Amino acid sequence: MKFEVTILGSSSSTPIFNRNPSAQLLNVNEKFILIDCGEATQNQLLNFGLKANRIDQIFISHLHGDHYLGLVGLLSSLHLNGRTKPMDIFGPPELKEIIDLQFKHSQTFLKYPLNFKATNPAIRAKIFESYDVVVESFPLDHRIPCTGFRFTEKQRLRKMIKEKIEELNIPADQIQLIKKGGSFTDKKGRVHSSEELTTEPEKPKTYVYCSDTICSWKYLDYIQGADTLYHEATFLHDMLARAEETFHTTALQAAEVAVKSNSRKLLIGHFSARYRELEPLLEEAKSLFPNTFLAIEGTTFEI
Repeated sequence: MKFEVTILGSSSSTPIFNRNPSAQLLNVNEKFILIDCGEATQNQLLNFGLKANRIDQIFISHLHGDHYLGLVGLLSSLHLNGRTKPMDIFGPPELKEIIDLQFKHSQTFLKYPLNFKATNPAIRAKIFESYDVVVESFPLDHRIPCTGFRFTEKQRLRKMIKEKIEELNIPADQIQLIKKGGSFTDKKGRVHSSEELTTEPEKPKTYVYCSDTICSWKYLDYIQGADTLYHEATFLHDMLARAEETFHTTALQAAEVAVKSNSRKLLIGHFSARYRELEPLLEEAKSLFPNTFLAIEGTTFEI
């Protein structure tokens, strides 16, 4: 099963140095989920050869413009390109008013349904579930209400041993039952257990997205054990006072969050426009959490 994230935008409040505001595309078994949608998100999808029409869910963390101002443009382009299948949008309650107002005054009538589902920035909640993934929202600690998102793969069935299928001539209509724990009786009347015919499935993986937040530790319980943690790292630690003033995090603090949450891999992004070169932020985070990577645009990370 494919479970990977492609970075579309890594800048903070303004686009600069060829970096664009926040957006990421999560690929869950070839089903696309968009996480935040800053300006130029649809351009970035085109630049990296990613098909916007394959996106069926969009999750918006909060209503600072660098996290959602590309949304109406993307939705409009999908309309003009003939989309008919529904789009699910999860975000702050006020986001629906913003979308409706823009389409009202441009007299835009989408050819496809928008299913808007408001998130609650005060609680942890399961907000979406499909055959492949479960999505939870949880509160972050920013200047305005803001949610993080936790994406967890669904547990897969056991895996058939191909040689056993051939050896015992197992019919195709029996395979799903065996994967679910059923036994199989061969032509000689011998009973073979599921454990004998299958192997354990891979453990479900988790991707956690922490957009804008001060490092208050209030959200630590919600992000425990992430296989990959994305955490904003707007400033170097020598700018701690500025980070706290603006309710953001330093690269060193993001690494500390990764350590305390027992995460396996850390991606840092949401870089301040003051930094042309990003290596100092990476070095600062790696000094505490070595398995850290920069969320460079166009890069795809396996979860």
